[in-house]
Amino acid sequence: MIVVAGSINLDLVAYVDRLPRGGETLAGRTFSASPGGKGANQALAARRAGAAVALVGAVGDDAFAGPALALLRRDGVDLANVRVAPEATGVALIHVDAAGENAITVVAGANATHVAGDLPAARLRARDTLVMPLEIPAATVAALALRARSAKMRVVLNAAPAAPVPAATLACVDVLVVNEIEARALAQAHGMPDAPDAFCRAAAGRFGGAVVVTLGANGACAAHRGEALALRAPAVDVVDTVGAGDALIGALAAALDRGAALSDALREGLAAGSLACTRQGAQPSLPWRDEIAALAATI
Repeated sequence: MIVVAGSINLDLVAYVDRLPRGGETLAGRTFSASPGGKGANQALAARRAGAAVALVGAVGDDAFAGPALALLRRDGVDLANVRVAPEATGVALIHVDAAGENAITVVAGANATHVAGDLPAARLRARDTLVMPLEIPAATVAALALRARSAKMRVVLNAAPAAPVPAATLACVDVLVVNEIEARALAQAHGMPDAPDAFCRAAAGRFGGAVVVTLGANGACAAHRGEALALRAPAVDVVDTVGAGDALIGALAAALDRGAALSDALREGLAAGSLACTRQGAQPSLPWRDEIAALAATI
């Protein structure tokens, strides 16, 4: 079982020829609104990768809440611990250019009300997996990591977006997943080398868990218990990179939760992230287990 404690948003996406510069107004090509938020995305990604998943989070009492939860509800994610907050449902304002690159502004809304008590003790079960991104308050992440470690859960932390993470929290993490920007921020904060492979080795050695740095089209590197790993991502025709990282983390967590080795789980994560790049949107682009397995076999 995977429990995701994280953000729930509605993504408002403008497709443009190029990303706007400061003070510039551009005419967009098309617009879409679709469910998103790192927590919700990772929950749905893990569910589509074959795991049983519960999401813990908050939405507003507004018109955005229903659409934000629609795909999660349709695909069987347990939403019993998603509460209604007085603040508005979180939103992400996204520009996607002709090459599939994106620029994103996130307004937390109800996600900022997330507290450790939102995760009931009954959800803290040994050998289950807790997944957390950093779009909820830092104090909540720290408290949940400690509670989950005490309950002998596997803790997967996606330290995104880049933000300070105390050493005490990192010491509770079994699998840390970051991109190059997030790795650099953690390296600087904790006095470690910031080259991706060196960071993996240093952070794994210092904090004891596995460390994965994603490298976009170049795949990912990882380190765990003195062993290093580097895998390339499969080549795909990129349409939209929104949600690719969340697809990777959800599939990685699903594989680990069913007992896969880190190397095999990372292959599935890379396959899921690559497949998500071939479709538009965050949650609508998330792939299913059969197609993940087929592409992972080529890595």
